[in-house]
Amino acid sequence: MKEIAVIGLGKFGVSVATAYAREGGSVLAIDIDEDKIQEIADEVTYAVRADVSEPDVVRNLGLENVDVAIIAISDNLEASVMATILSKEVGVPQVIVKAQNDVHAKVLTKVGADRIVFPEKEFGVKIARNIAMTHFRDIIDLKEDYSIVEATVPKSWVGKNLTELNPRKKYGLNVIAIRNGEKLTVNLDPVESFTADSTLVVIGRNELISKVF
Repeated sequence: MKEIAVIGLGKFGVSVATAYAREGGSVLAIDIDEDKIQEIADEVTYAVRADVSEPDVVRNLGLENVDVAIIAISDNLEASVMATILSKEVGVPQVIVKAQNDVHAKVLTKVGADRIVFPEKEFGVKIARNIAMTHFRDIIDLKEDYSIVEATVPKSWVGKNLTELNPRKKYGLNVIAIRNGEKLTVNLDPVESFTADSTLVVIGRNELISKVF
């Protein structure tokens, strides 16, 4: 799984950090408030008190070792901008930033944010699972432990078809549609081979989906 850093431990940041840790991922949690660090320390891989508005401090956090940085300090635009710039400077491949409004979003995009989000707490779990599932593109939660996901075809599935793979029997998952570009096919041909650029729409238990995608 990817290693992530969560900068800012408000409701959203804590939700993402703890949800991703529960998925089994490595989480570096960062906040200026020592109390927040103590509260989350036992739930994540690393928890560090740091002021991300200080460039030298950010450069020493080890962000160059993470795959994704989630910057969740939307109430402080200056700190968000600094954290975004420095995260990209040290080479973080993907920087996701929570923005307070559209104006802030434009500023953050200009300084290097790869993705802007406007979530409340309930969406933290969804974003954590988005990162955790390498091929994952979209999700619809059906109930607590079932989802419909749209995901790119795993490498091990490329060149194979539904008959060969038998995902219902082998993985407990049902492929209900295939998307190629803008075309969505629901009447599936069981002997048609999957291609690397196809997208699958799959329904199943969350724990089984995460094992495959």
